[in-house]
Amino acid sequence: MFARLKNLFAIKGYSLFVICMLLVGIGISITQPYLSLYFTEDLRMSAGAFGVFMAISSLSGVVVNSLIAKNSDNGLDRKGLIILAMLSSALGYGSYLVFHNFYILLFVVTLFNGLGAAAMPQIYASAQESANESKSDDKTFAMSTLRSLVSLGFLIGPLGGTFILGALGYKGLFLGTSAIYLIIASLVILFLKKRKTVQNGKKRAGAGSPSVKNKQIMVPLIAFIFLFAVNAINSINTPLFIVNELHGTHSEVGLVVSLSAGLEIPIMIVLGALSKKISNHSLMILGCLVSVMYYLILSVSTASWQLVAAQLLQATAVAILMGNGLSYFTDILPHSPGLSTTIYSNGSTIGRLIGNLGGGVIAQFAGYRNVYFVCLFFVIFSLFIFWKTRTNKEKGVPLRHVPSVKEGS
Repeated sequence: MFARLKNLFAIKGYSLFVICMLLVGIGISITQPYLSLYFTEDLRMSAGAFGVFMAISSLSGVVVNSLIAKNSDNGLDRKGLIILAMLSSALGYGSYLVFHNFYILLFVVTLFNGLGAAAMPQIYASAQESANESKSDDKTFAMSTLRSLVSLGFLIGPLGGTFILGALGYKGLFLGTSAIYLIIASLVILFLKKRKTVQNGKKRAGAGSPSVKNKQIMVPLIAFIFLFAVNAINSINTPLFIVNELHGTHSEVGLVVSLSAGLEIPIMIVLGALSKKISNHSLMILGCLVSVMYYLILSVSTASWQLVAAQLLQATAVAILMGNGLSYFTDILPHSPGLSTTIYSNGSTIGRLIGNLGGGVIAQFAGYRNVYFVCLFFVIFSLFIFWKTRTNKEKGVPLRHVPSVKEGS
C-alpha cells in the first residue's frame, strides 16, 4: 500500500493536487457548520430564508458547471478556470462581511459561488489529465486518494472554525476562509503547468463528442442523485432520531457523526487500492447492498449503540459513493475529464439539495423512523439501476468512445 501511495507522486503535479484538495475540504467545512447560525442569529433571518438562500446559491453552481464542463475539454485553459473559481470563492466569502441585506447578499454570493463551484471539478479534471499524461495505471486509486483528502479537510475544518470563531468572531471566520482560497489560487498560479486540453482533439473529433443526454450517462446519474439525497437525509435525520426517538444524548450524536467521518478516509483509500481487482461499477453495486443493510438496521434499531455499530456500514457506503463515484464517470468518459467530473459534482449537489429540502419534510409527516424506510426504497431503486446498467468495459466494448445521441440516431 505504501509503495502504491508513493508511486502516485510520479504523476505530474500530484503533490500540488494533494495540497489543493486538502485545502478545498478545509475551506468548505471551516465555515459551513456556522452559516446557519450567522444567518439566523446575526442577520436575523428565518431558517426558511436561509434554506432558500442555500438552495439558490447551490443551483447557481450547477448551472455554471454545466456551461463550463464541455468547453473545458475543448481547449479552455483549465488552469485559468481554477484560478478564476478560487478568486470567486474568496470574494464570495468576503461578501458576507460587506453585505447584510438578504437580496443583495443572495445576488452577490450566488454570482461568486456559482463561478467558484467550478474549482473542485476542474482540479479533479486536471489531475485526471496529469495521470493520463504520466501514463499512470492507478488512476482510480489516485482519484479516490484525492477525494479522501477532501474528507480529511472536512474533519480538520470544523475544529479550526470553532477556534477562529471563538477568537475572532465571524469576521475572522470569513476572512480566514477567503485567505484559504487565495492561498490555493496562489499555489495554482505558481506551480500548476498551463495546459490546453486539446491533445486528444483529433481522436475525439473523429469519434464525436459525448452527450450528457446519453442513457449510459443519465441513467446512472439518476442513481447517484438518489444516493446523495439519501446521504443528506441521513445526516439530518439521524441526530434527531437518536435524541427524539431513542432518547439518546448529544454526545452519542457526536460519536455517531465523528465515527462515520473518521472511518470513511481509510476505507476510501483501501477501496481505491482495490480498483485494479474490482470495477467501479461492481463497487457501486456493493455500496448499494451495504446501504440496504445499514438502513435495515436503522429502521429496526432500539438503542443508540446499534447506530454506533452500524457506522462501519455507513462509512463503507459513503466511501464508495465519494471515492469511486467520480471514477465511475471517468470510466464512461475517459477523454472528457471536465465533463465527467462536472456530471459527478452536479449530481452530488442536486442530490444533497433534494435531501436537505426533503429530509425534514419527510420526518415531519412520516416520523423519524419511517424516514429510513424511504431511504431504503431509494437505495434499492439505485441498486436496481446499477444492476441493469453496464459500462462499455464490462460489455467488452472499448472505453475510448461513448457515442452521442446524434450519432446513435
